[in-house]
Amino acid sequence: MKRIAFALVAASLIALPAAAQNPAQISKAGSGASCPGCNLFQADFSNKTLKGKNFAGARLRQADLSSGTFNGTSFAGGDLRDLNGFGSLFGNANFSRANLTNATFVGAYLEGANFAGANLSGVNFSGAEMRSARGITQAMMDQACGDKSTVAPKGIRIPIC
Repeated sequence: MKRIAFALVAASLIALPAAAQNPAQISKAGSGASCPGCNLFQADFSNKTLKGKNFAGARLRQADLSSGTFNGTSFAGGDLRDLNGFGSLFGNANFSRANLTNATFVGAYLEGANFAGANLSGVNFSGAEMRSARGITQAMMDQACGDKSTVAPKGIRIPIC
């Protein structure tokens, strides 16, 4: 009986999130402050204008950045898994070394964005404009997908979702 109780307690601890969101940091960033290294897990920045901010190394996993403006913002080295960037403006944004696994950039503007060393596994670029995006290799793009309206960098083809 003790073993079963111990196993149940251990299993419940494993199921707990490792690091919940930080409401104070989300509020600070949502108000327009840079927040490098912050825990912005599941933050709602939809329809926000946060141009030229520094979110390098920040945890933006499952964050909603849809229909926002993030031109010139740095997300370098950040955890952006499952991010929703639907219809947003990311002109000249820095996604270098970021983990973008399963992120959505459907209809996003990504001209001049830097993706050097980023993880693009499962990223949906359907309808995205990214002709002048930098740092993307064919091997990286082979892990992502798009559609016929996706404008990829010259010489890079994108698998259809």
